[in-house]
Parts: sequence; C-alpha cells; structure tokens
Amino acid sequence: MSLNNKKKDDRRKKRTRFNLKKNSGSRPRLSVYRSNQHIYAQIIDDINGKTLLSASTMDKEFKTKKAFGGNISAAQEIGSLIAKLAKDSGLKEVVFDRGPYIYHGRVKALAEAARGNGLVF
Repeated sequence: MSLNNKKKDDRRKKRTRFNLKKNSGSRPRLSVYRSNQHIYAQIIDDINGKTLLSASTMDKEFKTKKAFGGNISAAQEIGSLIAKLAKDSGLKEVVFDRGPYIYHGRVKALAEAARGNGLVF
C-alpha cells in the first residue's frame, strides 16, 4: 500500500469513527479489520478504552472448523461467534464500525451474521 492510499484509508477511518462516536451514546463499538487471509472483530468500550471481546479467524476454535479465513463463509462464522460471545457477556446493543472498508462482501457478511444471532446495531 502506498503512502497516499494509507492516508486515504486513515481519513476514511477517522471520518467513520467520528460519526460513530457522535451518534453512539455509550454503546460499545464492534470494530472490523480484514486482511487478505483473515478477518478480525472486536467489541471495544471507548469510554474506558478497553477491548471487551474479540474473535478472529486466528482463534483455535475457528482453526479446527475451517481451513481458510479470507472468504465470506469465514466472515459469517466470525460474525455469529462474536454475537454469541456478546450475548453470553450480557451485551445486546453495539455500534458497527466498518473502518475504512465499504459495507460489502466479507464486512457485510460479518455484520449480517452478527445481526442474525441477536446483536443489535
């Protein structure tokens, strides 16, 4: 990634986070990061600056089920896993932070799987 593209990504990420923080109230943030090989999801409490929950295709639970973490089925699996973890810990409502990524493909699949398993955003 060139330096110019990195600056554009940072600008998109800051703009998205600014709008989320403005409208979120005190709800935690479901942040998504995707690489070519893996996808990661975290639920972050911005008030205290702590990560409450996380799930990724690097986890041992995922590695035993699937071989590759860079596709839509892996993103759906991580979305349902993070929703289940949130439900077990008592979280029901979050704000979805897509970061610099457009709401399409793996990011959309993760979000819809999390919604389908009871997470509200």
